[in-house]
Amino acid sequence: MRRHHALPLPLLASLIPLSLVLTACGGSSAADSGAGAKSAAKTTLSVGDQKGGSESLLRAAGELDGLDYEIKWSTFTSGPPLLEAVNAKAVDIGSVGNTPPVFAAAAKSKIAVVGATHGSSTGEAILVPKDSALQSPAELRGKKIAVAQGSSAHFQLIASLQQAGLAPSDVQITLLQPADALAAFNSGKVDAWAVWDPYTSQVLRSGARVLTSGEGIVNGLGFQVAAPGALADGAKSKAIGDFLQRLQRAQDWVFKHPEEWAKVWAKETGLPYEVAFDAVKRSNGTRVTVAVDDAAVASEQKIADTFTELKLIPGKVVFKDFVDPRFNRDLPPSTTAARTYGKDS
Repeated sequence: MRRHHALPLPLLASLIPLSLVLTACGGSSAADSGAGAKSAAKTTLSVGDQKGGSESLLRAAGELDGLDYEIKWSTFTSGPPLLEAVNAKAVDIGSVGNTPPVFAAAAKSKIAVVGATHGSSTGEAILVPKDSALQSPAELRGKKIAVAQGSSAHFQLIASLQQAGLAPSDVQITLLQPADALAAFNSGKVDAWAVWDPYTSQVLRSGARVLTSGEGIVNGLGFQVAAPGALADGAKSKAIGDFLQRLQRAQDWVFKHPEEWAKVWAKETGLPYEVAFDAVKRSNGTRVTVAVDDAAVASEQKIADTFTELKLIPGKVVFKDFVDPRFNRDLPPSTTAARTYGKDS
């Protein structure tokens, strides 16, 4: 992950197009924890990450210490290109939102959902400039909206439009990755932007406002998605199981240390502390580990069916066919309790 010193928000915004390109981060987490040379005998786990994601979290919580395997990190702008790398066997595992696995499954990608988290959806938002005349999603008819194709924000946009009585054809959806979408939003080339934290918190700090959020509309799920080939490798499968447990412990650490996590996250990503802390309170600090169970699968199936009905993905997707629940057994009882992921979750 590229690291920057904390910058004023306007300068940060101008740098985002450069800092959010795909970057192979080269360094190994296991090697970072000691001065010795990299051991050729150790398994290397290739992990896909997003800005301010798993690497920052694990490092802040001290969960990258004592690894008996190496981690090679690669950073992506959003979930869809990360899952393309999983499918291409360039990445063994990575974190994404609730929608990228649906698009990857529709494309018959070789992926397996192996872990899940659940949290608040308030960071999933449709944003408008502070001086916009728009006051409700129903007023988006005919307006131009930026969103990353196949991202969690894509489904949040579709669901918000449906709740307002609108179809995707009633608006002008402009498919842009976050860096380009931010530029288009700031220059007035789009009327609204559907996006997720920390972008939501960043843009709100610069004066934008929320037209509507995903709270009560989308399921709030996020996933760890692995390559089947990595799961078939005994050493890598063991490393993946350990990695998932470390992520759970790190998320538990965030609940107890939100300010400390925000400081680390700000330093790691170049976000101002205020923006990072906003995102922790709104989204990042609300997540809990949950089982990839029937309820989670059923909720994702609804997303898949919605995109199929809108002809945004080809054919029927059976989401459970892309789930490997083997690591559910390693979760504590508190994370395996029966849950419902409906519109009120």
